[in-house]
Amino acid sequence: MSEFDNNKRTDDDVDTDILDAVDEEKKDAPGAPESGNGSGSGSGEEPPKRRTERYCSMCHRPESKTSGMMQLPGGFNICTDCMQKSFDSFNQSGLDINSLPKIPIGRIELGRIRPEQVQQGMKKKKTEAEKQAERLTMKDIPRPHRIKAMLDEYVVGQERAKKAMSVAVYNHYKRVFCEKKDGIEIEKSNMLMIGPTGSGKTYLVKTLAKLLKVPLAIADATSLTEAGYIGDDIESVLSKLLAASDNDVDRAEHGIVYIDEIDKIAKKQNMTSRDVSGESVQQELLKMLEGTRMEIPVGATSKNPMVPTTVIDTSNILFICGGAFPEMENIIRERLNKASAIGFAGELKTGEGGADDPDILMKATMDDLRKFGMIPEFLGRLPVLVTLENLTRDSLVRILKEPKNAILKQYVKLLAMDEVDLRFEEGALELIAEKAMEKKTGARALRAILEEYMLDIMYEIPKDDNIGRVTITREYLEKKGGPKIELRGQFALPDNAAGIGEGTPKETV
Repeated sequence: MSEFDNNKRTDDDVDTDILDAVDEEKKDAPGAPESGNGSGSGSGEEPPKRRTERYCSMCHRPESKTSGMMQLPGGFNICTDCMQKSFDSFNQSGLDINSLPKIPIGRIELGRIRPEQVQQGMKKKKTEAEKQAERLTMKDIPRPHRIKAMLDEYVVGQERAKKAMSVAVYNHYKRVFCEKKDGIEIEKSNMLMIGPTGSGKTYLVKTLAKLLKVPLAIADATSLTEAGYIGDDIESVLSKLLAASDNDVDRAEHGIVYIDEIDKIAKKQNMTSRDVSGESVQQELLKMLEGTRMEIPVGATSKNPMVPTTVIDTSNILFICGGAFPEMENIIRERLNKASAIGFAGELKTGEGGADDPDILMKATMDDLRKFGMIPEFLGRLPVLVTLENLTRDSLVRILKEPKNAILKQYVKLLAMDEVDLRFEEGALELIAEKAMEKKTGARALRAILEEYMLDIMYEIPKDDNIGRVTITREYLEKKGGPKIELRGQFALPDNAAGIGEGTPKETV
């Protein structure tokens, strides 16, 4: 047998060699019966029993040739020499054995494990000092007027909503950090936000979480179903919060959860089958909103036996639910017009509650939400009702240019990288706002309209290095003329970086 064939021997070949060696030793022993004359066969003596011997599953050596053998679960045997080599391989690779996941014991080639491959998928763990620095205290929470002032820098309008959110958030964290020695326990101040699409519900929550530096999880209620049905369980909402907190349970228990499209889980009217994505989801959310200890999968959005779990207490988590609630206007209008006359000679109100009232959602009450399809138990756990105003043309113009992250400032910065000064006339901004109001999608329409108008500008201007300033006019947006283009050296650069609607060009080309 060649050396190559010897390396490919199976476990059965090893067993055969061991047993043949045992038989040879017994034949050579003094007093052993001779096998050639057949005298031993008629003596009535039984043939000697073959002795089974354990062998190493890694080097295939018998137990008699090793200094010891260790038996592991699953019929896996390993000699002390191979065990020592395994530990040496771990020590030389720099791996931490305790940090490795629990895997079934099998034939593992330890030499093929490289430390860079293992560390590539591992996230750098934070030290205890870093975790303590991220711990939230009452000193880190600004007063309500400071919270509103910070929101004013990013969100235009919605004064009542910003004031209500500032007070609710401040009271919530006072409840979290207050002492309970006097027996007075403050209840949670979860919020329900109602507003038309594009009015800034999600943007308000994102900005609030960024300013307070707390973990935020945004979930969509449309994918939630009752436990046992296809879809996401309610635990997936907290799994996103745990992931946003870098799997730090203490930090996650002081975070904010925003459940968007909450109106999509309203109770379906005239439905005979089980409403697994409507009323049932509202009932399952009750305990989570009120405060309870829930078992959450770590690193996944659904429970299964292969995923580790942890326990999160939702008592100190602030829940904010938001939705557009379409057709709610009809319910509010019906309630406000109950006293109106009906019939052929009846006249409907044209003021409050009339068809021409743009802010009719501001008059929504809990009774209107119950009629919409939200169960009373669910509404009782969202005591703070925040309604957002419908955006007007002036509000859209302010949204274009005033916030810190305004859309126009983004385009100005993009062209500034090409050393071009971008300007917008007030007439052009008013036209963009009018076009956005026609789309009836709120502030979301502004970006789409600007992308359409700015396509040719962003494509043609970088071609000519002599262009120094571009002014977008209303005539250009109406396709009745072109933008004002000025060459370099023909004007004085402005002191401000934004350059929106300011300065008068010295020469127009």
